[in-house]
Amino acid sequence: MLALRSFLFNTLFYLSLIVQMIVWTPFYFLAPRKTAWFVPKFWARTSLWLLHHVAGTKSVIEGTENLPQGSYIVAPKHQSFWDVIAFLPHIPDALYILKRELTWIPVFGWYIMKMRMVPVDRGKRGQALRAAVARSKQEMRDGRQLIIYPEGTRRAPGDEPLYKWGIAEIYDQLQLPVVPVAHVAGLFWPRRKFLRYPGTIRARFLPPIPAGLPKDEFMRRLIAETEAGCDQALLEAAGAPNPPALPPTAIKRLAELKAPSRP
Repeated sequence: MLALRSFLFNTLFYLSLIVQMIVWTPFYFLAPRKTAWFVPKFWARTSLWLLHHVAGTKSVIEGTENLPQGSYIVAPKHQSFWDVIAFLPHIPDALYILKRELTWIPVFGWYIMKMRMVPVDRGKRGQALRAAVARSKQEMRDGRQLIIYPEGTRRAPGDEPLYKWGIAEIYDQLQLPVVPVAHVAGLFWPRRKFLRYPGTIRARFLPPIPAGLPKDEFMRRLIAETEAGCDQALLEAAGAPNPPALPPTAIKRLAELKAPSRP
């Protein structure tokens, strides 16, 4: 049953993406950019609806009261494709920094460029970071919200944190508050895996880290607060009735969290 529901969800998920890109194309490309946001947000909601009703995986987003007004940076834990789409309906005018190769995909790449995202050449790290900061500054003057994944690539639930210094540089340059986002979506929608496990994915927008802190203090807070939130989410998910299959990294982290503290 798990394999069948996962197969049905994956099939409908990609079919929905293709059909909606075709159906919405006239409206999307003729409408003003901010009006056109309806399309990707509708697709994100549709995808989460399919995940819930086909795969049996409910999505719960908490802490929206922690989102500031105007421009800010959103820094989610990156474990799954789920965290690419799940927060989109809650962000007024999202701005993603993404690899430029995505813009080369027919139709999909055109959709990305319509929203004035920031493509970067990840092979030129220093140059790419400077270009991303300059372009982001320009876009943020329009009141947008930058979404950036501090670890860069997807990490398994419970894995050792591997935060990149680039977010501290962007935080320092943009002088905006940062909202960490904690979750363990990778338990239910694992990276590079076919199965979609039933249950409830709970993610939380944490209180924003204010602008203007020294970069090392900002990084310390970002890591500590995000990882504490993820640890709590891991404990809750593992303790729920019929928990999903836990990867070795999650099992190891749970053992560390449950181990008696030494005096």
